[in-house]
Amino acid sequence: MKITFDIDATPQELRSFFGLPDVEPLQHEMLELIRKNMAAGMEGFEPTTLIKPFVTEQMQSVTTIQKAFWNVVMGQLQNNKTEQ
Repeated sequence: MKITFDIDATPQELRSFFGLPDVEPLQHEMLELIRKNMAAGMEGFEPTTLIKPFVTEQMQSVTTIQKAFWNVVMGQLQNNKTEQ
């Protein structure tokens, strides 16, 4: 026997149903603080510095592989141009 439930609810409704706190005001406050610091050009608030903790090691290794393939392809293209 298989029973399926379809629930039509917004994320905010689900958070309140499960008793999770409403962190939206805190999120808006933090984003505004980050925007102000980025606009002011404060050290440590460059986009790459902010995103780096969220990029896993696996994604970094994928980036390394992509760079290696890119270098091989570009090397082949340059070799083909010099041979012609």
